[in-house]
Amino acid sequence: MRSLSIDILKIVLAFFVVGLHMHFLRDSYPSLSYVLVNGLFRIGVPVFLMISGYFFFFVNDLSRLKKWSFRLFLLYIIWSVIYIPFWKEDDRYMLNILFGYHHLWYLIGTLFAGLLLYCLRNLSPKKLLAVLLIGFGCGYVLQYLGNAHYFRGETDVILNLFPLYRNFLFVCFPFLGIGFLIKKLEVEVKRKPPLWIVILSAGLVVAEAFLNEKVLHLHKKESIDLLFSLLIACPLIFLYCKSIQVKTDSKILASISTAIYLIHPLVMELVYKSNYFTSFKDVIFIGILLAASLLLVFLNRKLKYVL
Repeated sequence: MRSLSIDILKIVLAFFVVGLHMHFLRDSYPSLSYVLVNGLFRIGVPVFLMISGYFFFFVNDLSRLKKWSFRLFLLYIIWSVIYIPFWKEDDRYMLNILFGYHHLWYLIGTLFAGLLLYCLRNLSPKKLLAVLLIGFGCGYVLQYLGNAHYFRGETDVILNLFPLYRNFLFVCFPFLGIGFLIKKLEVEVKRKPPLWIVILSAGLVVAEAFLNEKVLHLHKKESIDLLFSLLIACPLIFLYCKSIQVKTDSKILASISTAIYLIHPLVMELVYKSNYFTSFKDVIFIGILLAASLLLVFLNRKLKYVL
């Protein structure tokens, strides 16, 4: 049996990712947009990674690791091929191949993070947590130096390349590892955070985004993937949803969330960058996205490895 609350959470997280890629409300309410796109919505990817890390605990031998790795690698190859028209002419196409085009960085990043985590899985929890936090900290520093444009010229250009900090080592590995440790230490059994604590932690994410904009004066149109408050909010959100004892034997919600994540840039291209639709674009986008996601779910039952 599956956790229905976790599957519903995945749907919410998928729409968080969609919202940040749409730059939700940026033109009409730029300040609100900033704390959502570079704040609240950034909860999406880390919690996805923690959920994956939680279940990665059961990948405890080479046979299971091969099966897990093969599925993820094949998924990455399939969707990289689907998105070829979007990145083949890019001057940095090699970066897209090695680190993943646009949102596909998550797939290849999770793959390599999982391989690293498997190698380090027998470290003591304290040592593993220290390694995870060091990785996160390095990523945060690199991200900040880029977003603050601390350097000039070629150095600044390099620091603002997404793969420099948004990769398997500095994003995927830390959050995947935290999910792994939650399962290893059975934190979900021992700790069930109250709702008010969870809401407060989400408020910390918004507050940190607000500080980034108003105090640190980071550029409003540049992405902020790593926030220190995510280290607090994301585990609490996951633990709270995991503690809700509602079960289901259907995998459809989880599959829909994956489909939404994988296909939404294609739908965005169709709706927002073409001349097919001139009004009600947001409504049309959501409608097509949900329909396309459902189609992918049923297609996956026939072809496999699409999701």
